[in-house]
Amino acid sequence: MSAFTPHNLPYSLAIAAASLVPVFLMYVVFRRPGTIRNIPGPPSPSWIFGHTLQLILPTRYGEHEFGWQQSYGAVYRLKDCFGVRSVELLSSGLIPSQQDRLMVADPAALHYIVNSPHFKFSPMLENLAYLLYGPKKSCFCSCTVEEHKSLRAALNVGFTAAAVRSYHSTFEKAASRLTEELHNSSSTTIDICPLLSFATLSTIGEAVLGQSPEELGEELIRNNLEIVAVAASHSRQQILAEAILSCLPAWLFRAAAHLPTPTLRTARDAKRLAYELGNRIVQEKLVAARDGLDTDGDVFGVLCMDGSGTTKNGLPGDVVAAQTALFLIAGQETTATTLVLGLRELSRLPEFQANLRSEIMAKTGNIAYDSMPLLNSFIKESLRMFPILPIDDRIAREDTIIPLSEKITLSTGEEISQIVLEKGQIVSIAIAAFQRLESRWGKDAHEFNPNRWLQGSAYKGAEALGPYANLLSFLGGPHSCLGWRFA
Repeated sequence: MSAFTPHNLPYSLAIAAASLVPVFLMYVVFRRPGTIRNIPGPPSPSWIFGHTLQLILPTRYGEHEFGWQQSYGAVYRLKDCFGVRSVELLSSGLIPSQQDRLMVADPAALHYIVNSPHFKFSPMLENLAYLLYGPKKSCFCSCTVEEHKSLRAALNVGFTAAAVRSYHSTFEKAASRLTEELHNSSSTTIDICPLLSFATLSTIGEAVLGQSPEELGEELIRNNLEIVAVAASHSRQQILAEAILSCLPAWLFRAAAHLPTPTLRTARDAKRLAYELGNRIVQEKLVAARDGLDTDGDVFGVLCMDGSGTTKNGLPGDVVAAQTALFLIAGQETTATTLVLGLRELSRLPEFQANLRSEIMAKTGNIAYDSMPLLNSFIKESLRMFPILPIDDRIAREDTIIPLSEKITLSTGEEISQIVLEKGQIVSIAIAAFQRLESRWGKDAHEFNPNRWLQGSAYKGAEALGPYANLLSFLGGPHSCLGWRFA
């Protein structure tokens, strides 16, 4: 998500210019020939933007990367905005070797990357996480490896299979409210997007925090919607500003986060409101637990069940409260968007739609979702076709070698079965492209076909990747989505 809109460009570019020249000179001095320079890829359409516009502003989902994959295979090379994203690495102590990014959809390489400690999230992502969620030490998505491991283990108690089953009544109530709203609509044409977005926010509020939409408060809901709107908006100017701002050292970026621009003010307000709400809820639940009251029924309640001054797995209450913004912002629009795209495809499959409706209508009382194969196949196919995060960037912490499941041919004619990466190399996990690989999903990989999940294993590879159905929609490895069962 971007915190910088075109309206903020004068502020953003002025700050970026202050540090751009010395950083760029360092880049020129320390730059070395890249180890991936002989890996084929499409020609860059622009020195300024590289392939960035094609990745971020396609006319349809995956328009360019799916075509590139057909032409160049599951591993190929792209250009970033005039190398600035490589210069970004200087601010984190990583000396870049080139301005290329390696696009990877090869299953063996992906398995290595998502499970290896040799890769980290980009500094830009960590800065944005700080802007929205708070300091690294308490932010689940940007803390250090050891902090992340400890925090994940402590929070996981609220997202186990048993815990998520205990939230089913909340999910069903939210579904009933949405169904009733649709039935009561007098219009023959319904915009499902805002309805699903609000339903998702309501579900997260109740199942994670134990709070109804009214208890969340109008101000917090409004700020969340504004954050989501900013995240969904992109322009050439905004992309350029982000590329330049990615040069900034972390301390300067965080200083810039206090500029009095409307978007930054919205981000600060969202973080403050979420923390205040989360802190109040945690304190109330800890008091209730100490009084012997049942706090089960939502994630925060499960975490606070032991009634001590800390949460169930020993986390300080303020650390749990600090995750509130992450749960609300990250969980809301991701689920809603995937559902919207899946429903669009479902409308084109009248026979499957009728069978799915019959399966759902036949279920009454305490529903066991595992006993609904058509519903599960629809969910899996929606996640496969439309991962909300089509690309996820990582950076090599140190020199490393990634294996390949299939050999690739370099521009020199040499065939290789592994790729040597230098410290600082940007690697893009091509999630959407991997989930359209014909070698793993069949010749109809680009078709929305829920029936593939009813015919045995839909995935034709030996690699175990994401936590759900061999999909990377929830990423994989130690950084896989904590709430994948919840979603």
